[in-house]
Amino acid sequence: MTDTEGGAITEGGAIRVMVVDDHPMWRDAVARDLAESGFEVVATAGDGEQAVRRARAAAPDVLVLDLNLPAKPGVQVCKELVGHNPALRVLVLSASGEHADVLEAVKSGATGYLLKSASTEELLDAVRRTAVGDPVFTPGLAGLVLGEYRRLAAEPVPAAPEAGRPRAPQLTDRETEVLRLVAKGLSYKQIAERLVISHRTVQNHVQNTLGKLQLHNRVELVRYAIERGLDDE
Repeated sequence: MTDTEGGAITEGGAIRVMVVDDHPMWRDAVARDLAESGFEVVATAGDGEQAVRRARAAAPDVLVLDLNLPAKPGVQVCKELVGHNPALRVLVLSASGEHADVLEAVKSGATGYLLKSASTEELLDAVRRTAVGDPVFTPGLAGLVLGEYRRLAAEPVPAAPEAGRPRAPQLTDRETEVLRLVAKGLSYKQIAERLVISHRTVQNHVQNTLGKLQLHNRVELVRYAIERGLDDE
């Protein structure tokens, strides 16, 4: 597996995961389930400060993160770590299904949001999908997040002065097609099936598009596409 945005996931290598939760029994159980399923658990942490420090040292591919943490809240942990390393994937695993918590997590850079009521199988699948950049949300929350993207995209953006304005990046027809499907909320697997191309090819198109648009992750990519109405085409 090759990461689509410059991460450290290597061909045939185990996905490196870090688990952050302030409840030791829950944290240990999640880490054990992940390890027994073939993931490489590179670190765990029980508070926000510890999480930032250890994540930077351990360099996981996926951070499984609780929001309610002592010392530093989970959204701040996410914001700092993703800001430091945009290739990091963050899967929030929280007891809260409050819409405000979900939206705050996504805005801070989380790739997905799963409730703690999820089964072990759902968690394992979510970590695998998060590792390749697919947005993973507990059923019912995906529509909420897409609605927020639309709301943000509808907000007026201050116009840049004409002088010195850079030309809009030129995407290929295929890159635009992939971007349109990303904006509609399709996973990379679904896009590959729709366009009859490989999952790897989809990842490459997304990687190229991110580079051309100077964006860092799928969250920014979806917002860019919605701002330009690609999700309605």
